[in-house]
Amino acid sequence: MHIHEYQAKEILARYGVKVPKGRVAFNLKEAEAAAREIGPGPYVIKAQVHAGGRGKGGGIRIASDLSEVGGIARGMFGTRLVTPQTGPQGKPVSRVLVEESVPIARELYVGVTIDGALGGAVVIGCPQGGIEIEEVGARSPEKIHKIIVEPGCGFNSFQGRKLAMAMGLEGSHIGKGAAIAWALERAFRENDCSLAEINPLVLTFRGDLVALDAKIDIDDNALYRHPDILALRDVEQEDPRDVEASKLNLNFVNLSGNIGCIVNGAGLGMATLDILRYYGGEPANFLDAGAGGSKELIQNAFTVLNSDPKIKGILINMFGGITRCDSYAQGIVDAIREKPLAVPLVVRMEGTNVELGRKILAESGLNIISASSMKEAAQKIIELVQEKSK
Repeated sequence: MHIHEYQAKEILARYGVKVPKGRVAFNLKEAEAAAREIGPGPYVIKAQVHAGGRGKGGGIRIASDLSEVGGIARGMFGTRLVTPQTGPQGKPVSRVLVEESVPIARELYVGVTIDGALGGAVVIGCPQGGIEIEEVGARSPEKIHKIIVEPGCGFNSFQGRKLAMAMGLEGSHIGKGAAIAWALERAFRENDCSLAEINPLVLTFRGDLVALDAKIDIDDNALYRHPDILALRDVEQEDPRDVEASKLNLNFVNLSGNIGCIVNGAGLGMATLDILRYYGGEPANFLDAGAGGSKELIQNAFTVLNSDPKIKGILINMFGGITRCDSYAQGIVDAIREKPLAVPLVVRMEGTNVELGRKILAESGLNIISASSMKEAAQKIIELVQEKSK
């Protein structure tokens, strides 16, 4: 789950990370009140959306004094901010962060994430930060310094000092940098994050290290342990299909293709996406319906897929185990009889009672195409989608 910048900063501040003085505003009156509370300008007005690259899209503006705050905020509220990470549709702006302007001597980067190749959490530091950090990593990978967090030892102060020095900090700034890296790792661990980063972490002319921007992503599977963080969710920033799927307890990831997929297992789902791509198809989603073959479960999956206009066909790939193939087949038939599909449907099943399941589909009288293998299923749905697209 993503949260907004101001929410991430509130979390980091609880761990001792210094952040600029500021306040979130949900309307023009609140934005002007926040500026007056901060004191004399200049101010930074930042659109709060779940996407990076806001500066390039005009989502971060400077107001030299209080008289400019209202005009800048008015130009943000109610718009859709388009950045390199949002796509052309952009993200809606319903809140802005009004902050004091911080004098910057240097910009740095520090973050914590999961490194799949290393199999654990890593604390990352870079002597350069800001909007071009991805380009720095690609162009000068030697500037990216990683420290693995050993589960039994944690992230120690000497590792923080080592990272701070690798980031180019000197003298008393080394201890300050180490403290921020330690605090960030602790926030990452205690809040079950998948990512926690400060970019940029700025060194001011007064010698302070300040989190000028912050991003925190939470592992969805751990949200039951953090009801306070779950309450921060902003569904307005999410794809409506993702929101609907979460309400229906479906594991859903939207993709860019035109073939909708319904499976009952993550591994089977990944294999389904792979075989579609292998034979030239373009998956539109990953949708794991989980166990159970009820009409309601299948209808819920169809509801999510039918809301996506780019889907031109659906492939159901199910393995019958505890929930038998005949239960899945009956659920599919009942769901379509109650609400017919407007796109071709191919069903591949294997496992317990598979022959009975195929018989139910064949005798239903519905336009359901059955396939006996994943290869056949993939090729059939791709062919049907191609015909429909002509």
